[in-house]
Amino acid sequence: MRKIAIYGKGGIGKSTTTQNTVAGLAEMGKKVMVIGCDPKADSTRLLLGGLVQKTVLDTLREEGEDIELDDVMKDGYGATRCVESGGPEPGVGCAGRGIITSINMLEQLGAYEQDLDYTFYDVLGDVVCGGFAMPIREGKAEEIYIVVSGEMMAMYAANNICKGIVKYADAGGVRLGGLICNSRKVDNEFEMIQELANKLGTQMIHFVPRENMVQQAEIHRKTVIDFKPEHAQADEYRTLAAKIDENKMKVIPTPLEIEDLEKLLIDFGIAN
Repeated sequence: MRKIAIYGKGGIGKSTTTQNTVAGLAEMGKKVMVIGCDPKADSTRLLLGGLVQKTVLDTLREEGEDIELDDVMKDGYGATRCVESGGPEPGVGCAGRGIITSINMLEQLGAYEQDLDYTFYDVLGDVVCGGFAMPIREGKAEEIYIVVSGEMMAMYAANNICKGIVKYADAGGVRLGGLICNSRKVDNEFEMIQELANKLGTQMIHFVPRENMVQQAEIHRKTVIDFKPEHAQADEYRTLAAKIDENKMKVIPTPLEIEDLEKLLIDFGIAN
């Protein structure tokens, strides 16, 4: 089983990219479990057709620790197995701690003992908290993909995430599989992210073009592959899924100094 975590700046389209990619893998016949590590609990919504998934933490709070796997896991598109870790009550506790609690509980319930080809972790934002770094810190995820765009803060976050990978590469064996560019139609975006990947010592595994069909599918609470399987954007996600499935390039990245990152932005003509 390949254990993959998808990271990226908040608002970059990480959960959407993850679910559409997982739909592509499911369509290929792969058996996939998706674990949402975002307190908003929206990492599986498109796979479940908009069904509000009861989170692990909510279940533990309401029912105690005497729970079954089916209490927190639901079947989604293409027989994907969907789990949401959830978060603490507003104003109380640490969301990162919730991820640790949830993953430990899933291990106790035997979630990882199923017949799976992939486990995907959809992880909130930047690696600024030990809890959110947990999937890479403790070897729960071995392969990282970073969703990025040509916007400065998205690239800054990607570089920070690479620093987290480096920090835990020796202890946990985690590696970077590549960058996924979720296009924002920034000037020279393809070339810029390709260059960022080169400098980090990795690859831009796929460039996902910006397309309104993604939003249309979300309104209908589905992935593009489920909503409009014949659409060109569905093929983009199928291609991304196939590239991840075939990927053999997994590296310890070489993060940039902030000056080098800013120079890259200036060289491509978008810095303020």
